[in-house]
Amino acid sequence: MAGARVAILTVSDTAAADASADRSGPVIQSILTQSGYVCKHLVIVPDDEIRIRTVVLGWCDQGDVDWIVTTGGTGFGVRDRTPEAIKPLLEREAPGLVHLLLSASLQSTPLAALSRPVAGTIRHTLIITLPGSVKAVQENLAALLNGGVADHAVELVRGGSGRAVHAALAAEGARVPEGSVSGSAGVGARTGEGGGAHHEHHHHHGHDHAPPQPRSVLSHDPSLAAHARHRESPYPLVSVAEAYLTVLREIRPLPVAEAPVTPHLRGHVIAEDVLAPQNVPATASTNVDGYALRSTDPPGIYKVLSTQTHPLSTPLPLGTVFRVNTGGPLPAGTDAVIMVEDTRLHSTQRTPLGEAFEEDEIETLVAVPRGENVREPGSDVRQGDLVLERGTVVHSAGGEIGTLAFVGRTMVNVVRRPVVALLSTGNELLDVQSPNPLPSDGWGGIWDTNRPSLQAAIEGLGYQVIDLGIVPDNLEAHIAALRRGLESADLLLTTGGTSMGVGDLLKPVIERHLGGTIHFGRVKVKPGKPTTFATVPTPGGRSERVPVFALPGNPASALVMFHVFVIPALRKLGGWPEDRCRLPSVRVQIQESMRLDSRPEYHRAIIKASITGFKAYSTGGQRSSRVASLKGANGLIALPARGEKGPSRLEIGDFVEAIIIGELQME
Repeated sequence: MAGARVAILTVSDTAAADASADRSGPVIQSILTQSGYVCKHLVIVPDDEIRIRTVVLGWCDQGDVDWIVTTGGTGFGVRDRTPEAIKPLLEREAPGLVHLLLSASLQSTPLAALSRPVAGTIRHTLIITLPGSVKAVQENLAALLNGGVADHAVELVRGGSGRAVHAALAAEGARVPEGSVSGSAGVGARTGEGGGAHHEHHHHHGHDHAPPQPRSVLSHDPSLAAHARHRESPYPLVSVAEAYLTVLREIRPLPVAEAPVTPHLRGHVIAEDVLAPQNVPATASTNVDGYALRSTDPPGIYKVLSTQTHPLSTPLPLGTVFRVNTGGPLPAGTDAVIMVEDTRLHSTQRTPLGEAFEEDEIETLVAVPRGENVREPGSDVRQGDLVLERGTVVHSAGGEIGTLAFVGRTMVNVVRRPVVALLSTGNELLDVQSPNPLPSDGWGGIWDTNRPSLQAAIEGLGYQVIDLGIVPDNLEAHIAALRRGLESADLLLTTGGTSMGVGDLLKPVIERHLGGTIHFGRVKVKPGKPTTFATVPTPGGRSERVPVFALPGNPASALVMFHVFVIPALRKLGGWPEDRCRLPSVRVQIQESMRLDSRPEYHRAIIKASITGFKAYSTGGQRSSRVASLKGANGLIALPARGEKGPSRLEIGDFVEAIIIGELQME
């Protein structure tokens, strides 16, 4: 279809590690380009559901793609997760296209019955998943392109009428499918009042297309009486994938700063390509303990010299060897090192009292070739070599800091690490270290669990925390506390005050008093439905705007949402590559039956590695207020939502993805 824009997504662990292994993506690009399509994107991602969804939703949000084609990950392999990633995103499924793809492939091989294609639309974009093999891709595309099936589908999704196609079919005496013309109640049409139908598509696909912007002010007016508050949340319920993508899209990395190369550099992201300023080693040196000599020296008796008895710059006299330690330089005139183990002590130097105190002569037992046990200048790193790339994360394992020190760098440019301002809200809260109750109706209150647990988690990741304490449920206190956080930190993290109560003031304060934008105010997830993400402009401050996460007050909800959304946000602020902002996930086998909810759920679990793979054990009751469900947890099992016709639970032995939030255990 002339001018239609297509994006191609290759899903493959192998191709993600080595782009040259991608065979199907270029084939799709070639076939569709020859058919008149314009290829806007060709991207490779590993077999990871969140990565797949993030890319697909990003393309749909940009509005510059009419058709998304994925290849790979549709089979029965353990890592084949493309259908699971795409199907929840579809607003309208296209079972006819799925039937067409399977029919085309089954004509070639019965093994095509093991393919699990998915097709449908996301807003105004068609999406079809293809297998990973080149042969299957060619068969499927032939079926889609022959007869104009794909062209017609794209035209309808874009808002066209399709009348030219139907006129041609009618002229040939073919039956026009019901609902396949815009104007009938089908794809691309909207049913109007009185049973008629009319097309009302106004989505423009220009190069200046901007992502959908949130509505201006949706929060309730806190100055109104309780009876005037919202009875239903005005914030749309968004999926976890949409919320995650929004966070990545709205957050920008912090400025670059120069930092000394010390252990405090851990957790930073390198903001320059680091080149070796000199050869390492600078001169010839040894990688063993032994004796430097000439490779022409035969086995025999030699006098031992050392740095105390012979200068390095003077050629070694005949009949002598030079004692060296690992990493030490070789003296002039030598080109090999014999190991201590290949020598024998022949004589020693003695004191006037006859006590031995130093080697005098040794016997070499073998001949050594030129270059034996010698590190040549620049053999580890040559001057000008790239030793660390821009975007490298400095891990606490020490390798990156060691590399910088190894090449003699004392300072390096890094992305500034974010500072987090943290507060809890609620008159009912008591600080466990200074339990001074706020004014209330006499009720004793509850301990503030969220602030100490989140501070431990944040500082454990190496970020600085500014503790703003407990904020009472009144408007002035909220405004003052949030302003302090915005002035002093790069990210503001609050808990409580995000739901529908009279004292839930965070959303109104952000929108009505701080001029902020709430990008999402509810997420379709359990626990954590009221999770809110906003940005507040801070002209003249540490940055142009500060991201704000308002997490639910229930302790388990707050900690789970911290790992799902806040850690990726902190990483994005700190300059981490986008594909590494999310915590890693693994495929686990559950060891207990788990009931599914109408919302996707993060089930707290203990993950253990065994010789057969990863096993996940539930931590018990999963109530959102039960912080003990996170005691010992090192993973969050991503349970899918319960489908209308699907199973109501997962059984022992079923496999599912889990986010790793702590150190894995061994079984």
